[in-house]
Amino acid sequence: MKHVSNLKFLIAATLCATIVSCNRSSNSGNVDSATGWKINDKKGGFQYNTQFKEQETPPGTAFVEGGTFTMGKVQDDPMHDWNNTPTQQHIQSFYMDETEVTNVNYLFYLDYLKNVYPPDDPNYALIYKGALPDTLVWRNRLGYNEMMTENYLRHPGYANYPVVGVSWIQAVEYANWRTDRVAELSLQEAGYIKRDAQYTDVSAESTFSTDTYINAPSQTYGGNSEVLEGGQRRQQMDADGNPINIYADRESGLIPVKYRLPTEAEWEYAALGMSELRQYNVYRGRKKYPWDGQYTRSGKRVNRGDQLANFKQGKGDYGGIAGWSDDGADITAEVKTYEPNDYGLFDMAGNVAEWVADVYRPIVDDEFNDFNYYRGNVYSKNAINEDGTVKIVTVDEIVYDTLSNGKIIARDLPGEIARVPIDENETYLRTNFSQSDNINFRDGDKRSSRHYRESFDESEGDKSATSKMYNSPKHKVQMDSASGTMTREYDQSNSRTSLINDEVRVYKGGSWRDRAYWIDPAQRRYFPQDMATDYIGFRCAVSRVGSKSAEAGKRRN
Repeated sequence: MKHVSNLKFLIAATLCATIVSCNRSSNSGNVDSATGWKINDKKGGFQYNTQFKEQETPPGTAFVEGGTFTMGKVQDDPMHDWNNTPTQQHIQSFYMDETEVTNVNYLFYLDYLKNVYPPDDPNYALIYKGALPDTLVWRNRLGYNEMMTENYLRHPGYANYPVVGVSWIQAVEYANWRTDRVAELSLQEAGYIKRDAQYTDVSAESTFSTDTYINAPSQTYGGNSEVLEGGQRRQQMDADGNPINIYADRESGLIPVKYRLPTEAEWEYAALGMSELRQYNVYRGRKKYPWDGQYTRSGKRVNRGDQLANFKQGKGDYGGIAGWSDDGADITAEVKTYEPNDYGLFDMAGNVAEWVADVYRPIVDDEFNDFNYYRGNVYSKNAINEDGTVKIVTVDEIVYDTLSNGKIIARDLPGEIARVPIDENETYLRTNFSQSDNINFRDGDKRSSRHYRESFDESEGDKSATSKMYNSPKHKVQMDSASGTMTREYDQSNSRTSLINDEVRVYKGGSWRDRAYWIDPAQRRYFPQDMATDYIGFRCAVSRVGSKSAEAGKRRN
């Protein structure tokens, strides 16, 4: 009996110690370790989400754990230009869409624009029109493709097929819009804003912008307090009975990280899916495609001989023999038709090629940077009014850009914060950047051009040197403000030596129009950012915050 009594005492003591320990650990998160002051005190003071554990996987995405890999490693060089010299790069963890953005995804976006900015209103007609995909990309002078021209985007039979006819600029605008919709829903579910406001309270004068909510929350939804304070969340009060924490901020952990196009390095890393070859701190061999092996056909017994991606088999062969198709598709295929790679990503080879964020250059400058490599940084900041507040774009201040192909797009939408280039206030005495536009850094600027000897005394920021290195055609498009007519003038010069300029972007992955060597993830090509085709689509990415691994609490080794 004595032993039993002692055992009971030990168990009780252990439980008490555990409870005390748990209380201490739970309280320690609400006390500042540097000062001992309370965090999240009900009376006020510093408020912070001390219970945050893990970034939620954004809707429609899969987690890609970052690491080191060899970028640009190809076995075929069909263009004989070797513009993908192998370089070792390190990628931070991120999330990527499981599939390409589909027609129904994009139609949801168009429907939102149509409802908020009615195209029959002359003030907003160009907003909706500028977002429309170019369905004429399907036409061919010697081919009958009118069925796709008329049906591919909108017919339910193509709902879950990847959207095409979308330019790089349109893809970026979609990602920005998606950011706002996901953040809006997150704040509704957390009780900060009125539920279903997107149906009852949104208009051109009353919209939600993530950046506006962070920087000037009271001006979101056009300052509609009924929406901003109509959530189901219980309001906090300070010691004097005044409301606090009315709006969520970044410290709350409730505002999602932005959607964007993946960088070229991220896209290639995710497409390869090298995790299946990883053993301790090395890769066991190499991969040519998103799947294991050096061939495009499956070697598994259950589906031996089946093609593993949608691509062009050869001249005049887009799908195979009728009745037993090689890849099951003659144009694009429905997303998730083929098996995903080891990251859970579908169609990272074939189907449609995909826009990535980078401006194209023939080389990847790994001598300067080998961490999260990206060429295309143009730094900007919020525009500020004379009274020190941020400048919110109104319905009367929408600025439109006329693209090189004559299309007109809205630069900023009402309710968003106007942006301006950074200036000396941000660059003075900095060592990591010195100007707003860094597209030409170390490639296209004067010091990296063949004319560098004649330009030591000229301004580094002058972009005219790009025309010497990348002497591409410059077509002129001009809108007559009085008559509303568009004047287009082709560049007739015979001295042009390149199609590369600062407005061409990289696309990756091969497509239904491409031969097998283009579906190697390391292959890279370029296309003007304001033009579209029937074989380029896109998918979005989201940066990872916090731990590199999704298993942050797991002890290593």
